Amino acid sequence: MKLLKNYLTKKDIYQPKTLDDQTVFYVFRKVIKEEFGNVGIEKLIPDYYNNKTIFVKSDSSAWASEMWLQKDRIVRKMNAELGEGSIDKIKVK
Repeated sequence: MKLLKNYLTKKDIYQPKTLDDQTVFYVFRKVIKEEFGNVGIEKLIPDYYNNKTIFVKSDSSAWASEMWLQKDRIVRKMNAELGEGSIDKIKVK
């Protein structure tokens, strides 16, 4: 059984959605709130999104380290919300 998405893609009817910064930032904040609470939202601020990479500003090196340790889990959760392959990596400044 073929998937409808595959059929529509072949017929040029289905256009995959392009992600804008605001959508990605909303999902990022939601996942950060689930993982770290309101303090995490204040300390980890999304800066910009480019080529499937989110650049995040951190208030301190401790939060940057925590983000670095948890980045794979956060990417998985974000991809579950946005669609598989939407986010490849997170870079912390």
